[in-house]
Formats: sequence, structure tokens, C-alpha cells
Amino acid sequence: MKIAKENIEVKMEIPGAVVRQRTDFGDASGLGKISGEYFSLSEGVDTTPLFIGLEGNQCQCPHWGYVLKGEITTTDAEGNQETVTTNDLFYWPAGHNVKVNADAEIIMFSPQHEHSEVINHMIEKTKG
Repeated sequence: MKIAKENIEVKMEIPGAVVRQRTDFGDASGLGKISGEYFSLSEGVDTTPLFIGLEGNQCQCPHWGYVLKGEITTTDAEGNQETVTTNDLFYWPAGHNVKVNADAEIIMFSPQHEHSEVINHMIEKTKG
């Protein structure tokens, strides 16, 4: 799920401030501690080989984030694809792979325990 800034409903606007809110943007209940993450990714990066060995050969951690710049496409278990670009907010549910279409910088918030396991798995894959 993604949404461009311009499509987020303005809830309040006063001199010097505009408050936009998109409700129901994922569910963090029961996920424990959340980590904040900043990723710099080069065009062509594809997580598919790095996720081999994880359940479904995909990242099983949900993420909420914002694209500072670039373009990224996710693919889920059913083959559905979604592309996020500069200034998009996004929610990636568990069960996805990522391909970077243009150099990107993103900020993400993820369940700390689950995403640490995925990151550690990727680190091990790069050692092989």
C-alpha cells in the first residue's frame, strides 16, 4: 500500500501548518519494539537472492516508510507488484521481495525483532 503526499487527506490547516492523515495504514498491534531504518539503495538491487531460505523466500517482516528519492518495486507471494517513488508513504506487508528501479533513499519503521532476523539472514547470504 502506498499513497502520495498530495493524496493524503488534509485534516487541519492553519497558518504555518498542514496536518495530513491516512488512517488504517497497516497494523502494528502485537509487534513489540519498532526500529527506525534509513536505507540507501542503488539501481538494480534485487533482494530475491538474499531472501532465499526465509519463509516463502521473501521478507516476512512488515514495513512502514517514506521514499525520500528513487523508485522501488515490491513483489508479493501472489506476484502482485507495487511501485513506490519519491515522496510516497508506503506499507509493505510481510511476504515481499524488493527491486530498486532507480537509486533510492528510504526511511522505514519495522518490527525490530523480525527485521533484525531478516537483516542477519541477508548478511549471512553475502558472506557465502
